[in-house]
Amino acid sequence: MKRLLPAPLLSAALFVLWLLLNRSVSPGHLLLALVLAWLIPLLTRGLRPLPVRIRRPGAVLRLGLAVLADSLSSNLAVARLLLFPGHRRHGAAFVLIPLDLRDPNALAVLAMIVCITPGTSWAELSLDRSMLMLHALEVDDPQTLVDHVKQRYERPLMEIFE
Repeated sequence: MKRLLPAPLLSAALFVLWLLLNRSVSPGHLLLALVLAWLIPLLTRGLRPLPVRIRRPGAVLRLGLAVLADSLSSNLAVARLLLFPGHRRHGAAFVLIPLDLRDPNALAVLAMIVCITPGTSWAELSLDRSMLMLHALEVDDPQTLVDHVKQRYERPLMEIFE
């Protein structure tokens, strides 16, 4: 079935969506829905991520809690900077973080974590995926930020995905 339909759930969703959008089950719409439900997943299969196999489900919960705590802390820090700009302790900076993480799905999760955490932004990933450039709104010691990302995010992601 995988060979005939590269993404069966996507094909089913596209088939139903096409029929709902056209509000018709005429033979022409059924045929076109079948063609689109087969062709779109076939043409976009290179854009889909690799299948995910979570190795340690407990690590997912620990990572989620760490991200939640860091996000709350970052929200407070950014609010402090916005409300009291004269009390800024340190300037913004780009920080290079060496990565051991190579799994594309894990890198995507790391990108989401960094981007949802206020005050940080994913700036660039090297072509060989060994170095992440991260922008942080307030940086005292770059090595502290490197250690934080590696311990709080990279290590659990490696447990989960690799």
